[in-house]
Amino acid sequence: MWFVDRATITVKAGHGGRGCLAFAQPPYIRFPSPDGGNGGAGGDAIIRADPNIATLLDFQFRHEFAAGRGGHGGSNAKTGKRGQDLVIRVPVGTVIHDAATADALRDLTRPEEQVIIARGGRGGLGNATLAAAARRATGRRRKSPRALRTAQDSVMAGAAGDERRLTLELKLIADVGLIGVPNAGKSSLLARISTARPKIGAYPFTTRYPVLGVVTLEDRGVFVACDIPGLIEGAHQGRGLGTQFLRHIERTRLLVHLVDLAAVDGRDPLQAFHQVNRELAAYSPALAKRPQIVAANKMDLPAARANLGAFRRGVSEAVWPISCATGHGLPALLRAVWQALKEEQ
Repeated sequence: MWFVDRATITVKAGHGGRGCLAFAQPPYIRFPSPDGGNGGAGGDAIIRADPNIATLLDFQFRHEFAAGRGGHGGSNAKTGKRGQDLVIRVPVGTVIHDAATADALRDLTRPEEQVIIARGGRGGLGNATLAAAARRATGRRRKSPRALRTAQDSVMAGAAGDERRLTLELKLIADVGLIGVPNAGKSSLLARISTARPKIGAYPFTTRYPVLGVVTLEDRGVFVACDIPGLIEGAHQGRGLGTQFLRHIERTRLLVHLVDLAAVDGRDPLQAFHQVNRELAAYSPALAKRPQIVAANKMDLPAARANLGAFRRGVSEAVWPISCATGHGLPALLRAVWQALKEEQ
């Protein structure tokens, strides 16, 4: 499955229908009377959050969306049919931006939350309505016949609907974000504690897109965890998978920072820990202040056990030794995560 978290689209609301120019002459009436109905209003363009959609993949190849046009007015003072509304469904967590100004217009964070992003045009007036308005205006300064016809044509034509160019940006909604350098074991941890099945491999950037997993604690409750692709130096400037996915941990309430304590890839664990925190601070100061739980992974290896003491002395947070390979320490880690989530409510 492709994970698409950004798209640009053009949305057009429906045009209003044209008002009708018609006359009726009932029996025994000498002169015909205006009888044209008003045009129908154009349909609105609505963006709605759908919990059954996971990515913005639907907008990868389709970029233009249009609501229905209002029906034209008819004789016997019949009003045209209103245009059909356009409903665009997006994942929960989608932020809608104006593509020209980059201003955020709406953040859809709840299922079925929606916003009317473009209003349909009003329907044109029929000559029955225009005649009634002219009768009410009797006594006012008269316009020339030509000016009157021009004004009449302008109000009989339906108004154009709004047209907007939008940028859709998906920010996943999760309780816990799993962060760390590549190959720290984030995907292995998510696979161990949830039913998610992220790709796991012994090479950097195995995870190419964020993966959500639902974690169930039998005696406590449920929370959602998000596996974020590994962060390298310069990630806040777009290096590696950088800013492309850093946005997905902005909504999390808690970060679980995994560290490869065995230094399998040759990275010093303490330096890797501080490097990731520097990238978080450079990307968003608010994100750097998010509560963290530090998990020292790969404790099944002798090198990790040898590095544990020095690592604990180099960080100010409590360190939870775990092994995603054997499951050692995971129950205690999950209890600590649940307790931290309760405190952040």
